[in-house]
Amino acid sequence: MKAVSTSEDDSNLLLLIIDTNPFMWAESAKADPPFSLDDALRQILIFINAHLALKHNNKVAAIASHVGHSKFLYPLAGGEEATATAISKENNKRNANMYPNFQFVTDQIVHSLQDLFRDTDVSFLEKDTGVSSMITGAFSMALCYINRITKLDQLGHIKPRILILTLSPDSAYQYIPLMNCIFSAQKAGIPVDVCKIYGQETAFLQQAANITGGIYIKVNNAQALLQYLMFAFLPERYARNFLNLPNQDQVDFRAACFCHKKIVDIGYVCSVCLSIFCSWIPVCTTCKTKFAFRPMIAPGGRSKSQTPRGSPSLSSSGNPSPSHA
Repeated sequence: MKAVSTSEDDSNLLLLIIDTNPFMWAESAKADPPFSLDDALRQILIFINAHLALKHNNKVAAIASHVGHSKFLYPLAGGEEATATAISKENNKRNANMYPNFQFVTDQIVHSLQDLFRDTDVSFLEKDTGVSSMITGAFSMALCYINRITKLDQLGHIKPRILILTLSPDSAYQYIPLMNCIFSAQKAGIPVDVCKIYGQETAFLQQAANITGGIYIKVNNAQALLQYLMFAFLPERYARNFLNLPNQDQVDFRAACFCHKKIVDIGYVCSVCLSIFCSWIPVCTTCKTKFAFRPMIAPGGRSKSQTPRGSPSLSSSGNPSPSHA
């Protein structure tokens, strides 16, 4: 990861990506113990307010990773004035017991989530129940937003980081764009933290946290989500230099093949463009390279098979490694 100097006086920009996949949240609500999106949202909003309370110049942004598309939850397009206008139309009263900035952010995120689910095409979701959330789209939007904010900061005091709250499984179809986002975050020195709230481990996001120097945590008890957020993900980048934070003992470095979009344990790698395939092919479908054949001599001296010269080679480690080289 790119070395970035941090200071105690830095302003911290937290970019929160929330997985709003309704299918996975429906499964989580039926689990034992049940954990719904409403329960999670209450704890996430407390975490956001805690981040803003740490320092007066801390900033936050939230993006929903929904099925089929991604959407900014906060701030709205058009700046804070448009946000305040939209909120004031529905909330004419303010809570005297809440800090106005906290209520402003909370109301905006709740309002945006309500609009998101209100505009969701139910008929589309019923037909495509296997569609996963658009984590790659939300990741790309987060990087673009961070780039725009940091460009305006001429003194370089804004230190961004990304936190992904996810439930959805890995989508092999999003492997290539997701790895592009991961390497872009690594080059920009942006740590990517991942909190897996429900479901099986996600190999791709494990790699994202490992490559960018972030934190990956699989939540064992979803009811205690707020404790995980406060103790592991609340510390800013400067404070992390003095804390013993959770680390990954093992990282799943499996990749997805370019031909069938399957996650593979053993893959064939093109020696020209580094594309990954689940089985040997004579012509690379990515760069159209044609490989010359040469015989492979078995230990007994008999020609056992034909293997191309400069052809896709079998990864000796059992994991296709070019994407992580």
